[in-house]
Amino acid sequence: MKILIVDDEPAIADTLAYALAAEGYATDRCGLGREAVAGAASGGYALVILDVGLPDMSGFDVCRELRRQSDVPILFLTARAEEVDRVVGLELGADDYVAKPFSPRELVSRVRAILRRARGDGQSAPQAPSANAAAGAPFQVDREGLRIACQGQWLNLTRYEYRLLACLLERPGRVYSRALLMDRVWSDAEETEERTVDTHIKTLRAKLRAALPGRDPIVTHRGLGYSIDPARN
Repeated sequence: MKILIVDDEPAIADTLAYALAAEGYATDRCGLGREAVAGAASGGYALVILDVGLPDMSGFDVCRELRRQSDVPILFLTARAEEVDRVVGLELGADDYVAKPFSPRELVSRVRAILRRARGDGQSAPQAPSANAAAGAPFQVDREGLRIACQGQWLNLTRYEYRLLACLLERPGRVYSRALLMDRVWSDAEETEERTVDTHIKTLRAKLRAALPGRDPIVTHRGLGYSIDPARN
C-alpha cells in the first residue's frame, strides 16, 4: 500500500516515511496543498497523512478538495491541537486527527486501523452478530477488527465514531449521558469538551441515514443524552 505524506517540514516527513516503511508501507511526499490534490486525484494512494499548516493553502481546504473527488482515508497530523480544529477536521470528513508532537508507533497503529476499516468496505459482514448487538438488528460489531457493519456492509467510521457507535450498541435503548460517553469514548483524548459528543453524533447520524434510508436509529434525549434503537424508523 502507498501512503501520501503532505507536510512541508522535511524532518516530520522523514520520520513518518521511516516509521511507515518499517511496517511495509510505501510513501510519497509533497509539501504543498495543490500538489497533494493533484497527486491524490491520480489515485493509487491507500491513505493521505495531511498537515493543516501548509505554505500555499490550508490542509482543511485540501481535505475539502479531496472529499469532492475521492473517499481516500485522510489522517490529519498537525500542530493545531485546539478542540475547534479537531472538530472541523473530523466534520470535513477526516478519518482521524493527531496532534504534534506525536508518537510514530501510535500513528502507525492508527494508520493500520484506518486501512483495516477501509479494506472492509463493500465486503460481506461477519456471519455471527456481536453478542452486544440486539437480535435481528441491522448492526454487527467486529471488535477485533474495530469495525461495524450495517445491513451487511462495513461502515466507513473514524476511530471515535466507531467507539461511539459500539458503545451505544452495547445496550440498545439505554440513555448514555454526554459525560458517560466522554468517559467511555474519549478517555484517551486531551482537552476534549462535551460538545465533541454532539459533533460526532451528527456525523454518525449522517452515515447511518445513508446506510438506512428513511431511518434514524440514534435517539436524542434532551437534557439527558443519547441512545440507539436499531429498529427505529
